[in-house]
Amino acid sequence: MDRQVEELINAAREVRALAYAPYSKFPVGAAIRMKDGQIIQGVNVENVSFGATNCAERSALYSSIAQGYAPKSTVAIAICGDTDSYLPPCSICRQVLVELCDLDTPVYLTRADGEILELTIADLVPYAFDSMEI
Repeated sequence: MDRQVEELINAAREVRALAYAPYSKFPVGAAIRMKDGQIIQGVNVENVSFGATNCAERSALYSSIAQGYAPKSTVAIAICGDTDSYLPPCSICRQVLVELCDLDTPVYLTRADGEILELTIADLVPYAFDSMEI
């Protein structure tokens, strides 16, 4: 495995321990690599109303914006949970990925056994809603 991919996946795995998941007991970590090489991490943060919960992927992406990165500055994203199957982003996160990343951005999904699936955002959202033009 490429050293940069391994580093990104390890960053997602490690940050998962910081998730705030008192209701689901399902911590998720995400890490995104920016064009300048910086890695930004995110975790899921739950809320008793559930609708106010924020996923790990969005936490990382929104943090990148808050740190001054422009949309489309992400070069890869890794998502890690402790699951037997690959853990894909939810549909809301997929829409945010479409808005803030290029469609060919690699997405690394992991399983608890260490297996990794590489996709792109276009693979996750084949008919992406990416324009308000009529």
